[in-house]
Amino acid sequence: MNDDVRNIVLGVLATGISAALGWLARTSLWRRRLRRKQAFFGLPEHAESLLVVNRDPATADLAVHRFDVFALLELSALIKECGAHMQMVTQDAMQQGFGERTEFCVGGPASNRRMLAHMSAMLPGVRVNVDAEPGPDRGAFRIGGELYRMEAGVTEYVLLARLTAGRPARPVFLFCGQRAITNQAATRYLARNHERLSRKHGKGSFVLLLKVVNSQAYGPDLVELVADVTRAAQAPLPAAEEPSAAQRTS
Repeated sequence: MNDDVRNIVLGVLATGISAALGWLARTSLWRRRLRRKQAFFGLPEHAESLLVVNRDPATADLAVHRFDVFALLELSALIKECGAHMQMVTQDAMQQGFGERTEFCVGGPASNRRMLAHMSAMLPGVRVNVDAEPGPDRGAFRIGGELYRMEAGVTEYVLLARLTAGRPARPVFLFCGQRAITNQAATRYLARNHERLSRKHGKGSFVLLLKVVNSQAYGPDLVELVADVTRAAQAPLPAAEEPSAAQRTS
């Protein structure tokens, strides 16, 4: 074997080794990211999860708003990426506790009684105006001492929460928006930012207030983080700030 041939062989070997090492490094990084994602969502491979579907409050039929359908599709993709399975159930068919399976609950308390139960149990500092009559406070959020009113199509709010009730259990994710399009905005925000949220909050609970800006022009894409309202949402409202019966979530 002359020097030229030996150099070619050594070059091919070096290239092959470099490619193999690069592939191993990328695979290792992908697996670490997948494990972090699975831990954040409480979805190890082949785990079972629940998608709790609300109903469209604008109709008397048992229908789901198209933006809520889009939200469910976003969540389905996340679950599939984790290698987990899902079961879709309607909000009025859920009669069990939480913590056994990861749960994704979509829709406000007016259209989803499961959301109403979760908020009453775990978010006592949040009130949602569920009055069906038109008015400036319709759909408004009260969190602690702050009131967040909706201007449809211009400024709308949605709560994104990951809750574990302070015990080692599978999490419950809440997407509680003032309109259906804000529910989709929250699921898209979670899909895009879950790595950052995982680094910041780990496996703990959090409640984020998001603002959807100009949805009539930008749809669910333009979302701003207003505040981390975890502490205020989980603390009971002072008696002086308790809203009227029409403004309660229960």
